[in-house]
Amino acid sequence: MLSSAVIVFREVLEAALIVSILLAATCGLPRRTLWIGAGLIAGLAGACIVALFAGSITSAFEGTGQELMNASILLIAVLMLAWHNIWMSHHARELVAHMKNVSAKITDGSLPLYFLAVASGMAVLREGSEVVLFMYSVTASGSSANSMMTGSILGVIAGILVGRLIYSGLLRIPTARLFQYTGWMILLLAAGLAASASGYLMQAGILPYQTPLWDSGALLSEKSITGQLLHILIGYQERPTAIHLIFYLVTLLTIVAGMRWVGHRSNLRLQNSGA
Repeated sequence: MLSSAVIVFREVLEAALIVSILLAATCGLPRRTLWIGAGLIAGLAGACIVALFAGSITSAFEGTGQELMNASILLIAVLMLAWHNIWMSHHARELVAHMKNVSAKITDGSLPLYFLAVASGMAVLREGSEVVLFMYSVTASGSSANSMMTGSILGVIAGILVGRLIYSGLLRIPTARLFQYTGWMILLLAAGLAASASGYLMQAGILPYQTPLWDSGALLSEKSITGQLLHILIGYQERPTAIHLIFYLVTLLTIVAGMRWVGHRSNLRLQNSGA
């Protein structure tokens, strides 16, 4: 029961963190709760579909089906989070200005809100799929279904409660700084997800296997509470390879470059309109 509770808690917390950051980052945006809620429902539905075909997915592509599915979901989530940050670097000023009385249209265009559904849905689908496939493997090994279910329920409740506390904490940040802080959180989150995707691609044999560059497990274990939180938030890995670092840095630098380019164009537009 304890192992089920810990694993499910970790997966639910990861999804809850992503959803909490998205909710805080889009605070004041019309209908953002509706779209994120739709994404959550779609992600849960996808996880249920995974449950129906768990055996087939695990054995697909010569036994690498789970790794390929996880990598695909993570890379889609990275694209959605990158899109969010680049868009916000252009429109955050308008959102802050209209936070008290936001309307359905923002001054210079509107964020395609379906991206929120995709980003939140991918988070729930990925973590839900991990839980489903874990449960499938535990059941196949002959473990008690009752203790596994009890542990899973406790893990879900704990993960949701911690995610809610984090969301409440983010909302206490002054509005002028909220988008800046959540933007950096999403930036690091996206880079970490990209690095994790590269790990799955290495496990699937798509990318070459590499020996780790170092092992910091003695200083901070990835299995500890702090290590797991840092893994979720910034992509910490105790035994990273060169490919992990390349995916992390390329994602980080690409998003930052896009944010700076769009922000520079936005500043020029505002200067020209005020001239």
